[in-house]
Amino acid sequence: MTSTPPVSLPTVAGGPLAGVRVLDLSAYIAGPYGCTLLADQGAEVIKIEPPAGDNLRKYPSTLTTESRAFLGVNRSKQGLALDLKQEAAREVLRDLVRQADVLVHNFRPSVPDRLGIGYEQLRAINPRLIYCAVTGYGETGPLKEKAGYDQVLQTLTGMCTLQGKSEGPPEILYGSIVDYYAAAMVASSVASALYERERSGEGQYVGVSLLRSAMALQSARLIWAEDEPRDVGRDMRSGGITGLHPTRDGYLYISANTPHFWQALCEKTGLQALAANERYDSVRKRAQHRDEIVPRLHEALAARSALEWEALFGEEVPCAAARAVEDMFDFEQVRSEDLIADFEHPVVGRYRGLQKPIKYGRTPCATPYAAPTFGQHTDQVLARAGLSAQTIAALRKQGAVL
Repeated sequence: MTSTPPVSLPTVAGGPLAGVRVLDLSAYIAGPYGCTLLADQGAEVIKIEPPAGDNLRKYPSTLTTESRAFLGVNRSKQGLALDLKQEAAREVLRDLVRQADVLVHNFRPSVPDRLGIGYEQLRAINPRLIYCAVTGYGETGPLKEKAGYDQVLQTLTGMCTLQGKSEGPPEILYGSIVDYYAAAMVASSVASALYERERSGEGQYVGVSLLRSAMALQSARLIWAEDEPRDVGRDMRSGGITGLHPTRDGYLYISANTPHFWQALCEKTGLQALAANERYDSVRKRAQHRDEIVPRLHEALAARSALEWEALFGEEVPCAAARAVEDMFDFEQVRSEDLIADFEHPVVGRYRGLQKPIKYGRTPCATPYAAPTFGQHTDQVLARAGLSAQTIAALRKQGAVL
């Protein structure tokens, strides 16, 4: 291998993690979006995909040329394609590891060692490497080799049962909440490991699992006092008053748990008699008498639209009219926070998407760039790693790189 001059690559300039290089071998949402959050903080992220590509590219999408989910989950990354089943590709990865600070993958626990890219194997190459493994169920136990999926973990850990209505069937929480929470754990745990490395000079293994993420999401429910029965109430909803309600036009979410908010709700809707009734003067009592209260509340709410009630309640009653996600692209508060950016993609063209979910005062990050096409930056990344054009061409011919 002969060295070549530095090659220009897209980067996110600035941010507190500027200068940190991340190798993202993960797929789907949890690992990849965790790496995107690191990119949002200034890290340089190289997304390394297998020959078939990240499965998220194949998700249903009304975009004809790329998956909407892939674009949203993988902004601000350089794209590289390697076939890690080939030793030549694994050698390329080892070259990249020597220059990297972080590696993230979501292989099952037994796979990395079999491929020669386990933590101890890569630690021998780069002792400062932060090695983050995202698993379904963790590193030990009877399910450690089982693949993990967001809604499977929701169902397993009780989230769906508690989401369902009383006496009704379990309900899924759509939106990949476990995956996205795991992604946040990836970003935070990697950042703290990088911080510790500044003191010790050594890298370490970091483990994130969907099981631990799903459990952590339910910390307020996972309390079981001594002598409590199994069927203890763990539902934190407030008896039907707090929740979504129909109006003359659209639905309105209302939260009225405190005495102040309950009083304001009753006054604004003309239900002062409810506020004065001692039968309803606590959240617990209102939950017990929800069948008396909710019909009267719905009757009152039918006088105005959800948007009108939202304006009328203001800050006196916490609420929001139910909107479509499309409304957020031009929502005044979102625009004020500069959360939407224009992206240019070589296949999709121009699109708008999320940017800068984290704000820094002294080390702001630059505007992010579009998710990569499959293997978009393979030549540039490998050239910067020291591979000659001839070597890259030979690796591509044998299928080690794509």
